[in-house]
Amino acid sequence: MQTLLDKKRFLMQKPMLRVCYALIPLVLASIYLFGWRSFVLVGSVLVCGIITEALFTFPRGKPVTSAVFVTGLIFTLSLPPTIPFWMAMVGIVVGVVFGKMVFGGFGQNVFNPAMVGRCFIYITFPLQMTNRWVEPFWGGIGGLMKWSTSLDSLTQATPLEVLRQGESVPWQDLLVGRTSGSIGEMSALLILMGGLFIVYKKAASWRLVLSCLLGGIVSSGILHMAGFAQIPDPVTTLLAGSFLFGAFFVVTEPISGAKTKIGQWIYGFMIGSLIVVLRGFSNFSEGVMFSVLIMNAFVPILDQTVRQIQTKKKAAT
Repeated sequence: MQTLLDKKRFLMQKPMLRVCYALIPLVLASIYLFGWRSFVLVGSVLVCGIITEALFTFPRGKPVTSAVFVTGLIFTLSLPPTIPFWMAMVGIVVGVVFGKMVFGGFGQNVFNPAMVGRCFIYITFPLQMTNRWVEPFWGGIGGLMKWSTSLDSLTQATPLEVLRQGESVPWQDLLVGRTSGSIGEMSALLILMGGLFIVYKKAASWRLVLSCLLGGIVSSGILHMAGFAQIPDPVTTLLAGSFLFGAFFVVTEPISGAKTKIGQWIYGFMIGSLIVVLRGFSNFSEGVMFSVLIMNAFVPILDQTVRQIQTKKKAAT
């Protein structure tokens, strides 16, 4: 009997698979930090996402793309460790259906599917998404022999909340993941290693990454020096929360992001700047999700404007 793979039910895309490889260390780290529940959560979301896409593609004789693995991983790694399984599954279904399939499937989505799903459950279930953070296991074998962290360790103080109050967070804690936060956005060091890998393998645009980082550095530097206590220094801005994770793995989503070179510089820089502004002056301590979705909406007109300007310049010469 032929396997599903032999029947071309799955389309294996090398760039997408490389992103998956880069995210595996974050999944493994989540087990150490939060116990095996996070691993089961990742697996459950992936299965749910694959089935959802298959319900749309198989009837049309088209395969499930490996991009859905990336969507599922990025979506799950951005969630709190204690989120109920069913909420995460609802989120990935919404992300795949309304973030991708309603636009025609892979290659035609306007918005980042992972962020669409996260935005839906963020708005629908705000308590579980913003007020259910836990302190990670640390030291020794960590959570390798645990199912999950205890509910007794619930905390409302993520590093970003602490920074908004004008206090400081040790850089070494942000680098290794010794703070509360989302499942896969804990260790800035692992994110940086995985991010550099996909840039090196050309699975992510270096322009999008660099422009987003520059946007965050410039904006936080100006606002921090201007005396806004809730805006940390540029280094802390990059290391805290999901800034690095967003810069390497979310902003670089190839379909919903800008396509022209100049457009990519503007797109990434604006996202980095918006993250800083939303973190410091809105009711949301984290700004990656909203910043990406906002700029997704401007990508068509941004790329079109760049192309028109370039065409006029060529015609003038």
